[in-house]
Amino acid sequence: MFDAQLLKTFVTVVDEDGFSRAAEKLHLTQSAVSGHLRRLEEQVGKPLLKRTTRSQRLTPDGERLMAYARTILALNRDAWAQLTRTPFQGRVRIGISEDFVEARLLRVLQECAAQHPGMEIDVQVNIPATLLNLMKQGDLEMVLGSLCDTGESGLLLWQEPLVWAWAAQPVTQLPNPIPLALFPEPCPYREAALTRLAQAGLTQRTAMLCSSTAGLRAAALSGFALAPMAASQLGQGLVALGEEHGLPVLPDAQFRLFCAGHADPQMIDAVSRAIVDFCSARRQ
Repeated sequence: MFDAQLLKTFVTVVDEDGFSRAAEKLHLTQSAVSGHLRRLEEQVGKPLLKRTTRSQRLTPDGERLMAYARTILALNRDAWAQLTRTPFQGRVRIGISEDFVEARLLRVLQECAAQHPGMEIDVQVNIPATLLNLMKQGDLEMVLGSLCDTGESGLLLWQEPLVWAWAAQPVTQLPNPIPLALFPEPCPYREAALTRLAQAGLTQRTAMLCSSTAGLRAAALSGFALAPMAASQLGQGLVALGEEHGLPVLPDAQFRLFCAGHADPQMIDAVSRAIVDFCSARRQ
């Protein structure tokens, strides 16, 4: 018989793409996670992961066990929830800003819904200001997004610098007017960038209007346009330009969680706790 805890660790290592992230997610040490994988491989009598110094991937036997593991864990969660007769019943509509969407967060929301049969979670991706308006109109129960210089209430999850993203290559002089890649209105990053440039007396033009973070990254990576984005989103191939290049300092991006007054408090509390735990682990 397979130990459910070992199967859970196995699935989490694959989903989180690594032992260290899996350890954070499971609140275990990295050595404990490695020990779980080793015990599971001993039970099976075959290797489940091919590991290198930089990555790991499933072996053919690991792929077969993964399918069973997900089914076993899902049945386990369902049996537990049914027998404990969770009271949740209804739908939670969550608005998530473009720069917050990632697979790990969606898995957290999926797991939260699975732990509370009767709860459905729907997600809408858009610009924070648009999402907040939808929540005020009663079309969303929660909004997860980033704002700058905001007077809006909401739980502050974390904040980080908003920066001017550009291709990681030598910069002699920026074009004049400065080409920008921006989200359409109303966007907090757009408003902050245009305001600070105007205050600094710098001319600009919207060289690229984007509907996704991928578009902003492509514009900056190619050197086609400068893009305002949160520092944590720079990634490989991008650098932050600043005052040394004649650019004004941008305000911090504040990542906040907003909850509607009309929402079911029990369901909102359950989803909020899952999101806060995810953000805490993400920032470690």
